[in-house]
Amino acid sequence: MKSVRITIVAMLLSALAGIHPASAGPEERILLGGWTQSGLDRLIREAAAITDTGRRIEFLSGRFIGTAYKPSTLIGDENTPEVFVIDLEGMDCFTYLDYIEAMRLSSSFAAFKENLRVVRYRSGKVAFENRNHFFTDWAEFGSSRIVDVTGAVGGERTRSVRKVLNLREDGTLFLPGIAPRERVIRYIPANAMDEAVTARLRTGDYAGIYTEIKGLDVTHTGIIIKRQGRLYLRHASSSKENRKVVEEDLITYISKTPGLVVLRARQ
Repeated sequence: MKSVRITIVAMLLSALAGIHPASAGPEERILLGGWTQSGLDRLIREAAAITDTGRRIEFLSGRFIGTAYKPSTLIGDENTPEVFVIDLEGMDCFTYLDYIEAMRLSSSFAAFKENLRVVRYRSGKVAFENRNHFFTDWAEFGSSRIVDVTGAVGGERTRSVRKVLNLREDGTLFLPGIAPRERVIRYIPANAMDEAVTARLRTGDYAGIYTEIKGLDVTHTGIIIKRQGRLYLRHASSSKENRKVVEEDLITYISKTPGLVVLRARQ
């Protein structure tokens, strides 16, 4: 009789193990590429010892130079449940920033996972409608850790444009399921990037390439690096010559665009 009861208990435990409670978190997809969890843990702990925020961002982002460009790694849309994704096998320009910003806030791999939720999603709630789809969402919804310094950097040469993000010129949405949102976008025109303006840029600033397309704030993002008197844009490049995380001369890059939006991590 005792053995029968033990068998029944074992069967119940086995059955319960397959039950996912209603309160279970979102599905996760974690691809570390050439990294291991312990390796990332060491990297993040080493970075945490760097007290200057910009230098910490420089250190972390530099470890991913050469990582493959990989678009559309995030999973979720109006009709598809959001999946919490960490994909270090490859990244696009915005997920690159996601990972670096979450790492710079962390002291371990476990903390990185939690901070990535906060960086990528409003209130840290993993859902398509909560995702920060636009670059300036970082400053709008994450002002405790990110500030828009475009005006401070550009000074009197800064321009402001009122846009309705996510609303195309023809009235359709770039992202179905996401409500359009009106916002004033400040940017520094490419022809205004003189020495006085560039002197106010800092290593570790997050750069957005402003676009004149209605409904969008930027079309590309990266990280500004100042080194030996020169400025670089460190970014996940989609160009066919690169298709990876690279550094390019910032002024040369910006000269072919409408201008620059600058966000800065708080200390």
